[in-house]
Amino acid sequence: MKKIIKKLIPKFLIGWYHWLLPYLGAAIYGLPSKKMVIIGVVGTRGKTTTAKFIWSCLRAANHQTGLTSTATIHLGEKEILNPYHMTMPGRFAMQKMLRAMVRAGCKYAVIETPSEGIEQWRHHAIRYDVAVLVTLYPEYLEIHGWDYERLKMMNRKIFSALGKNQRKTIDGKKIPKTIVINMDTEESEKLLESEADQKITYGINSKANFVAEKIQVTPRNVTFSVSNRNYELALLGAHNVTNALAAIATTSALGLDYKSIKEGIGKVTSVPGRMELVKTSKKYSVFVDYAHDEVSLRAILELANKIKKNRIIILIGAEGGGRDKKKRPRMGQVAAELADLIVVSNVDPYDDDPQEIIESITQAAEKNGKVRNKNLFPIEDRREGIQKALSLALEDDIVIITGKGAEQSMIITNKTIPWDDREVVRQELEKTTFGLI
Repeated sequence: MKKIIKKLIPKFLIGWYHWLLPYLGAAIYGLPSKKMVIIGVVGTRGKTTTAKFIWSCLRAANHQTGLTSTATIHLGEKEILNPYHMTMPGRFAMQKMLRAMVRAGCKYAVIETPSEGIEQWRHHAIRYDVAVLVTLYPEYLEIHGWDYERLKMMNRKIFSALGKNQRKTIDGKKIPKTIVINMDTEESEKLLESEADQKITYGINSKANFVAEKIQVTPRNVTFSVSNRNYELALLGAHNVTNALAAIATTSALGLDYKSIKEGIGKVTSVPGRMELVKTSKKYSVFVDYAHDEVSLRAILELANKIKKNRIIILIGAEGGGRDKKKRPRMGQVAAELADLIVVSNVDPYDDDPQEIIESITQAAEKNGKVRNKNLFPIEDRREGIQKALSLALEDDIVIITGKGAEQSMIITNKTIPWDDREVVRQELEKTTFGLI
């Protein structure tokens, strides 16, 4: 019904509707973003973890800080899992959360800001002070007309608007407009042209203000140094160095000292749904991860291969509802290359044909050496898929359930079903004779 209505209404009217609502929401809730330092985190990968690192550093420096991300929402001391099934919820919801942060005494708010939210003006009437670019990889979404260039253009909006906005004064201190750019991305030079009071750069493979060196990845931790100062991550995986580095650059620009930043970085022991370990008395390990494209899938599988003692079993899938179709076969290929056993199941098909999505991934895995019903199992029902992945596990195996992370619902034929991969995994483990710790 929604799609039919959208087709009947002229596009410019829909645009005006999305443009107007943020202003109305901001007015109703008292223009809350003007009362805090707003840090926007943009890009196609790593936003959630980077936002969590920034939040943790600010908290370590004793700054009350709010956070909205794909995984969690912090309203002062209150923390909840994101219930909205979208990174950046509707305009009224965002403004209401920002007001709750102000009332909780927050001086900072970290907002994960996706290109889809920018396309629909959800960021409008939020007065950003800091814009942080994490990473950019090609992604083709219906909301951007299947155009990667438009996705990049949406991300640029945050940076281009930043310097044009009035500088805030909070607690008697004028807040500079700051951009923080990953120089390892293709858009870095273009974004550095944006007007700003401070332009901070970081990278691993490029010349920048903050460069990660001496990177060491072990099954226990990740260590690296920046300007001869050492950092240790409890989060595993080399890809998290980029996320941590973004946070180090950002919070340094905000005036935090090394001790607070180091403490904040090290305190992030997990991000809900990001290689989150599900405790079990089984003799294999089970992780839940949000990986929903070939880049993030490769990152977690490369990590798993470094720490594995036996086999890797992975459940994968892809979304419908106007999400990138090109990534599906690439996901099948990556999983076939790096995992021993694959289960392909539903993620959020929306009103797309679930079997079409599953077959696109499955056939790509077959082309790359996997054999259906031997080490490759297409199972549409996600719970049954999780059951299958767990039933295949032997001692010292690693089982990874990907695609949804800590999301609290699943959408099938536009019906929203309460769902949490972590809870479903626990339920299925409880059915075994071993149970949970």
